[in-house]
Amino acid sequence: MIRSASRFAATTVAILMLASPVLAQTAQPTPTQLALAREVAINSGMTRSFDAMTEPFFAQLQQMNVTRPEVKKDLEEVVTMLRPEVDQQKQKMIDSAARAFANRLSESELKEIAAFYQTPAGKKYVEVQPGLLDDIVKDLATWTQNVSEYIMIRARAEMGKRGHQLQ
Repeated sequence: MIRSASRFAATTVAILMLASPVLAQTAQPTPTQLALAREVAINSGMTRSFDAMTEPFFAQLQQMNVTRPEVKKDLEEVVTMLRPEVDQQKQKMIDSAARAFANRLSESELKEIAAFYQTPAGKKYVEVQPGLLDDIVKDLATWTQNVSEYIMIRARAEMGKRGHQLQ
């Protein structure tokens, strides 16, 4: 589960970072654009990766109950106290994601994307997205290995035709 969450988070970050700079806008995003971008970030399922990253920390902290039962009550209170603080940090990350979207997509594009996530197909996409990403990451690892082997075999063969032997 944590590996899936980490893969999902890494993939989400990579998608944000790899978005084409050609789409980048030069003007500052409008408040409407930021609001739409925030809606897209949340409704796309992207923000669940932020929870997937923080919840293991809380779970790890609460494991101390097992090894140190005398701290159980205080630890539960501390976790309860920390959750709103962590949620504030999550909101900052959502704002950052929204800015990333708003900087790369126009208001009309964000409206269309936000509308998609309200459709049955959009909601289904968000629902199945974690499993899809797990499958894609797994398939990508196999594909990468196969392509690597293919390139080396082909390069060796071609270099052999030219009188060179590659190891």
